Amino acid sequence: MVKETVQNALRNVKYPGFSRDIISFGLVREVNCDNDGNVSVNVALTSSDPQVPTALRLDIEKTLRDLEGVTNVTVNIELSVPKNRPSETNQSGGARPETLEKVRFTIAVASGKGGVGKSTFAVNLACAFERILSKQNKRDAVGLMDCDIYGPSTPLMIGINSRPEIEENLIVPLKNFGVRAMSMGFLIDEDSPVVWRGPMIMKTIQQFAGNVKWGELEILVIDLPPGTGDAQLSLVQTIPLDGVVIVTTPQEAAIGVARRGARMFTKVNVPILGVAENMSYLQDKQGARQYIFGQGGGQQVASDLEVELLGQVPLDLQIRIGSDQGIPIVISDPDCEAAKVFFSIAERIFEKLENNTNL
Repeated sequence: MVKETVQNALRNVKYPGFSRDIISFGLVREVNCDNDGNVSVNVALTSSDPQVPTALRLDIEKTLRDLEGVTNVTVNIELSVPKNRPSETNQSGGARPETLEKVRFTIAVASGKGGVGKSTFAVNLACAFERILSKQNKRDAVGLMDCDIYGPSTPLMIGINSRPEIEENLIVPLKNFGVRAMSMGFLIDEDSPVVWRGPMIMKTIQQFAGNVKWGELEILVIDLPPGTGDAQLSLVQTIPLDGVVIVTTPQEAAIGVARRGARMFTKVNVPILGVAENMSYLQDKQGARQYIFGQGGGQQVASDLEVELLGQVPLDLQIRIGSDQGIPIVISDPDCEAAKVFFSIAERIFEKLENNTNL
């Protein structure tokens, strides 16, 4: 039996819940085989789910026993359980997972309704934070966790198309523009749909928090999917947040849903940092503004929630182009009107977090 044949066969064994194989994930540490058809595989695994090692063992055994010449298969799994011991607490009073102990602030970007440009906002906000902090000699101080499980768009928008590696049984975030990023999009094939129920979503968010090597960060930005369902509740149960930014567009269809979504966070004691109005207006070359989606919706939501309207991001073609090309507008054109709004919002949020005011 040739060792290379065994390794190639193991590329057909997927990690439970993912379309990525255990070889590319770096979970297989050693493969041994002899001329009598005896094969042994050593796997290093970090998981708090007792079903994962059992499922992997059965899948590996079945895959290898189907190979010609294999008479016996031994699978050794070295299992490490992620630690989530209480340590530093945040403003909502909960304890951070151990992998987030060196993260100073954690904030979520949320919206009740889809289609308001929340992920675009989150990516640009994270890059704006990085630019601001790098001027203070705090480089690599920003993380971006994409918890939009069903439609992960962070890889495209931040220009990352590679796979993360495993180091010390933890996933190492990928990095671009100085931002450390983690997304489901890094772990699944581009065309693979994610068809999961609530428990799988919760486990994924727990893994993004407890099984990722975030390191020392000033701020971690967490992009949530729309709505007030499993992902949102799982997040606040797993990662106590220092605050949440509510993103809406001015139109009536968005602002009512934004209010309902925001009130979910108040019920679980997460401070609302403010409201950001996206796609606020279209400005022509003469400076005249057209309010395509209506006017005043963001201010209305902020007033109803008794929080600050952090800023109004214009409807700018370059924002869309930058997102498609993987270069956020705060990076490609930091002096344009839209980028200035993102920087202003980032500065205001960080000021609030540091001063712990109006929360």
